[in-house]
Amino acid sequence: MKKIFLLIAIVITTVANAQYNIRLVVTSIATKQNEDIYVAGSFNNWNPQDENYKLKPFGGNRKGVIIKDLPSGNFAFKFTRGSFEKVECTADGRDIADRTIDVNGDAVLEYSIAGWRDDYPQKPKRFTALPQVRLLDTAFNMPQLNRKRRIWIYLPKNYAASSKSYPVLYMQDGQNLFNEQTAAFGEWGVDECLDTLQKQPGKECIVVGIDNGGDKRMNEYAPYSFTMGNQNIVAEGKQYVDFLVQTLKPYIDAKFKTMKGKEYTYIAGSSMGGLISLYAVLQYPQVFGAAGIFSPSLWTSNQVFIDADKFNATDMHRFYLYGGGKENSATINMVNDVNKLEAILKKKAAYQIRTSIAPLGEHNEQNWRREFALFYKWLITN
Repeated sequence: MKKIFLLIAIVITTVANAQYNIRLVVTSIATKQNEDIYVAGSFNNWNPQDENYKLKPFGGNRKGVIIKDLPSGNFAFKFTRGSFEKVECTADGRDIADRTIDVNGDAVLEYSIAGWRDDYPQKPKRFTALPQVRLLDTAFNMPQLNRKRRIWIYLPKNYAASSKSYPVLYMQDGQNLFNEQTAAFGEWGVDECLDTLQKQPGKECIVVGIDNGGDKRMNEYAPYSFTMGNQNIVAEGKQYVDFLVQTLKPYIDAKFKTMKGKEYTYIAGSSMGGLISLYAVLQYPQVFGAAGIFSPSLWTSNQVFIDADKFNATDMHRFYLYGGGKENSATINMVNDVNKLEAILKKKAAYQIRTSIAPLGEHNEQNWRREFALFYKWLITN
């Protein structure tokens, strides 16, 4: 009987640890057939120019790439010519949904590329920010990083007529929060969401959106240096968080009617922005009392779990953790990472934790937009 159980255990372990090779073959390309083509997907952190995922000639006019050692699961990807400005699209220039593959064995899959984004002139995007949103500054000084940055601010509808003070939520990736015109992959609709939710008395909040630094985004949002593919990301997260606390918050508190205590000062972001939001609370628990941590890039360094475990602020702090079941890759398990962080923080008796797992959630603004409303309701009512 023991031998039978052992055999069953071996079979289960083998299946669980199985890895497969997937060959992706492009059989036809509408234009620019002679240019290099890459695969960017959840298996390589969506790197649009990863040399390890460049297609090679594969008989006739076909090109292909073998993705080796993928575990079973669902993966998303697109074809690019080296950047997301040169990503595939439909034959008439419209965006396409991410391609997906359900890996449960070796496979050869064939595709055709109908068009490229840069073959079509960009249609002007709509300006969708509500009147309550305005630019605080197009070049706000960041002395800790020797850079300048665009800053947005959302004020409640009755702000001008009211004598009351308001909590403040600081959010990363400001260009994606309020305005479709500035959002590369769709906006969160934070202003529309708040206008609806703040119809209830006492639910108002100021939101400050800090634009990311473009090619400096990964560095500024990285608390710890790490390697991603062939890139060495040098951490500037400490300087960025110092900017928020030492420069931006004092300015906001001086110019606007804010509730200045840490129990009324919140921070939020997604992906690397979620990671730096967590780090901000760990570094400045006396400043930030709550954080919205959406799809955090905890995979960048195990040090974040060590720092969270060492976090010993004895007063109340609140953490809203979100992860999507379709955000996994060959090297990342978002749900496992979020659950691991939750388990660490829950050991602290004083902290309030809310964890939201969306089994079908993907790593994009559409999913974070849906989750933001749930986060804000939890934030204001607790």
